[in-house]
Amino acid sequence: MEEIKGYVEHIVFRNNENGYTVFRLNNEDGEIDCVGNFHYIDEGELLELTGEYVNHPVYGRQFRAASAKVCEPEDLVSIERYLGSGAIRGVGAALAGKIVKKFKEDTFRIIEEEPERLAEIKGISERKAFEISQQVEGKRDLRNAMIYLQKYGISAPMAAKIYQYYENRIYHILEENPYQMADHIAGIGFRTADEIAKRIGIHADSDFRIQSGLYYVLLQSVGEGHIYLLQESLCRKAEALLETRIEHMEKYLIDLAMERRIVLKEGKDGKRVYAANYYYMELNTARMLHDLDIRYDDGDQGIERRLGQIERQMEMPLEEMQRIAVIEAVKHGVFILTGGPGTGKTTTINAIIRYFESEGMDICLGAPTGRAAKRMAETTGYEARTIHRLLEINGNPEDEEQKNEFLRNMGNPLEADVVIIDEMSMVDLPLMYALVSAVSVGTRLILVGDQNQLPSVGPGSVLKDMVSSHCFSMVMLTRIFRQAGESDIIVNAHRINRGEAVVADNKSRDFFFLKRQDPDAVISVVLTLIRNKLPRYVHADICEIQVLTPMRKGLLGVERLNGILQEYLNPPDQNKAEKEYGGRKFRVGDKVMQIKNNYQLEWEIRTPNGIAVDRGAGIFNGDMGVIRDINPFEEAVRVEYDEHRVVTYAFEQLEELELAYAITIHKSQGSEYPAVIIPLLQGPQLLYHRNLLYTAVTRARKCVVLVGSDAVFQAMIQNANEQNRNTSLDERLCEVCV
Repeated sequence: MEEIKGYVEHIVFRNNENGYTVFRLNNEDGEIDCVGNFHYIDEGELLELTGEYVNHPVYGRQFRAASAKVCEPEDLVSIERYLGSGAIRGVGAALAGKIVKKFKEDTFRIIEEEPERLAEIKGISERKAFEISQQVEGKRDLRNAMIYLQKYGISAPMAAKIYQYYENRIYHILEENPYQMADHIAGIGFRTADEIAKRIGIHADSDFRIQSGLYYVLLQSVGEGHIYLLQESLCRKAEALLETRIEHMEKYLIDLAMERRIVLKEGKDGKRVYAANYYYMELNTARMLHDLDIRYDDGDQGIERRLGQIERQMEMPLEEMQRIAVIEAVKHGVFILTGGPGTGKTTTINAIIRYFESEGMDICLGAPTGRAAKRMAETTGYEARTIHRLLEINGNPEDEEQKNEFLRNMGNPLEADVVIIDEMSMVDLPLMYALVSAVSVGTRLILVGDQNQLPSVGPGSVLKDMVSSHCFSMVMLTRIFRQAGESDIIVNAHRINRGEAVVADNKSRDFFFLKRQDPDAVISVVLTLIRNKLPRYVHADICEIQVLTPMRKGLLGVERLNGILQEYLNPPDQNKAEKEYGGRKFRVGDKVMQIKNNYQLEWEIRTPNGIAVDRGAGIFNGDMGVIRDINPFEEAVRVEYDEHRVVTYAFEQLEELELAYAITIHKSQGSEYPAVIIPLLQGPQLLYHRNLLYTAVTRARKCVVLVGSDAVFQAMIQNANEQNRNTSLDERLCEVCV
């Protein structure tokens, strides 16, 4: 590490979010280009920098500063340079010269202790004098706070965030209760606050620490899909986290309840502890659903007559339960349509759409993911959007600082007479709450899904809870239609769902089982299938063949499989640029997936000659694309998603991408692929259950190939013990219904 000292001549660039700053330092060696993460440095300041010289591929030699110490100006020229640099609003070079000429070495003391004396200078009013003093003092306070926070191992960007929220209260906050930072500041969780508290010397059995630990465990359980935890479970997990015995548990829970951070409720399974916002989210979702569930009296004869006309238009008679579904959708404000693959859900949706369209009603179609919305549009012939786009996303709803995430809400509802949502098993509680908030009373809400699919990635079990509540009109389609019945994918999916053994004799045209017992032998077969067999068999590109695996880790987990598949399907080539980031290697031609919702990421669609024809924003968790370009000079990666949408990622945004030659079955929800390969060897019983297998098989449109152990396959069919979620929307629905 080297040390250099000089004045900040010019700040070239600063990212206000993370503090990344490019600036020119002037010293006896001339001008030096410097980079580092500093929110608190200004032009004209004297700095001592610690860091190293590096060569940037575009900008040449730079000093990369790891730390900076702001020094007091050492002479009158330095004082004048700082004041006149523009760092102090309203003070230019001429006025700075007048101030220093009058007060000389005493300038800073006058500004801080006797600011009214600045008014002795022509051009400075008393009001302006105090403004100058406040600015100088504010900058000094920021510098001191940043140095103080970084002493406890807090990064510069996070320190700036903390100071912006608390300002000079930060010293009191850290000394008394640093754990409240976890509640107030996005990006600081319990573990970070706990680490800071340890450095400060907060005791392990501090009341603040125990309360914060309990609340942290509760929020972590939300990440696992739960809406509440039983008190005993919460206590046990919190003790493991805190590594201390919690005495008088009720006291801490009552304190948290008094602060309105949690809700305590007696349930049939014991004492429940809810994070308050999720409890009220369930309760209000239940209330709004009941408000929407108006009974409509359209007259049975009129409905039947209209249905007959629709059947003639579709040239397809509806099966009895499909007819009942259309009638129930017409008669009720809230209607649920469920059923497995091949049972005619799409035909029924189309009949419902035609019915309401013939009534002159405005219809909105939506689904949780872009892929599911695209498929819905293809099967209905009507525009379908993601629920986020339907609700008109505003900002980033995953950012704690942005609470009003949708433009469509209770005060600005959707302009529709009918809202139809597909793939409801994927809809979590927060998204359902946002949806029903934006549906006004008098609008019909029709929910379509397969309750036997895996539950949503986010918290809650909305579809299952609504079905089990028996509060709404519902039709379950069970008959497999003749054409669908010719597909072993569909027939075997239903057998799996019923817990019946599946014969894997490879006499099928679309359902195969290749038995292997060794992980490397399984991978060898997977490669052969992708490269040589399946693309021709299902008439699809290699990138459309999807490997689905139960786990992330392990010999057949996503992480190992992607490394191997990348090397064989898209090997290194001197003509293919690549970038290593976070231990992962990305290469032009790689199949990748977005792994978090990013509502700000901009995309554009261009013609072959480079003219932009459409632009938009938002790439969502599970969206898959192909890397088209890696530009080391721009430090950017371009990914093409479906519909030729191209997104440019800065290198530092690559944490949002991962290779997608293989993905977990959970990540495949709502998607459909021409062919699916499922590697299957022994794994944890808690994970290897019937629903997981059922979801994987139903992702395939033309062909499913399982590779591995037949014993594991049959055991999964028999294992109905999927991980239960602690949810209570069904109970809230029944309470509101009474």
